[in-house]
Amino acid sequence: MNVEKTITAENVFSDKIICAVIPETNMLNSSVSGTFSATVTLQRSFDNGSNWVDVKTFTAPEEGNVLDSESSVVYRIGVKTGEFTSGSISVRLSN
Repeated sequence: MNVEKTITAENVFSDKIICAVIPETNMLNSSVSGTFSATVTLQRSFDNGSNWVDVKTFTAPEEGNVLDSESSVVYRIGVKTGEFTSGSISVRLSN
């Protein structure tokens, strides 16, 4: 499963993606690319998206992954209000 989004403004996030339901094998891949001046934030939620907690921020293109020891945690990635200046950002989360 994966979610993708092109971001060109503030307060824009990808759809949420659920980490696998098997603890200790819950790997989430992240990709941030493009030419931009912004802070991209990876967030997770323990209540299916009602409340979000920041996990990591990106200010340049980067590939990476997150290993989550809890099952059924949801993630999203995007740009919060006030953290976009210019450019186009392609984000992708997959598991």
